[in-house]
Amino acid sequence: MPRVKLDDIDLNILRELQLDGRITNVDLAGKVGVSPPPCLRRVRALEEAGVILGYYTSLSMPELGFNVNVFAQVGLTTQAEPDLVAFEKLVQSWAEVRECYMLAGETDFLLKVVAEDWETYQSFVINKLTVAPNVGHVKSSLAIRSSKVLPGVPVRNDNIDL
Repeated sequence: MPRVKLDDIDLNILRELQLDGRITNVDLAGKVGVSPPPCLRRVRALEEAGVILGYYTSLSMPELGFNVNVFAQVGLTTQAEPDLVAFEKLVQSWAEVRECYMLAGETDFLLKVVAEDWETYQSFVINKLTVAPNVGHVKSSLAIRSSKVLPGVPVRNDNIDL
């Protein structure tokens, strides 16, 4: 897929939206130096081109009762493509799995799992993860704290990094 050619205004739009996805089009247009109608056209074009994938709200895990954040390294017994796809499809059905990455190397998948407490996570591992077809082993790493979480990607423009 060819990369989309982005000019300075597009990069500024992306930087501002990544800072505040709830910014109004009028405010966004003012920050990037264009009038609202072309600003909205550019945002829609960036969405249609697949550069902007969506908008979401970041929620507080502890305030919603999720006190445990675990990274589970999963090794499968076979790595045939249909088995990998089947595991990925199964992971989609588990709400407690918030992120899933297929990896190269010793571990086949890295899952980010949230749970109310350690016992709830253990129940997930025992009742869902380790009994899933083709799962050979699971290694869990409990996150003690998070010191940096930035969604998106760095948007560079005029020596400004986000």
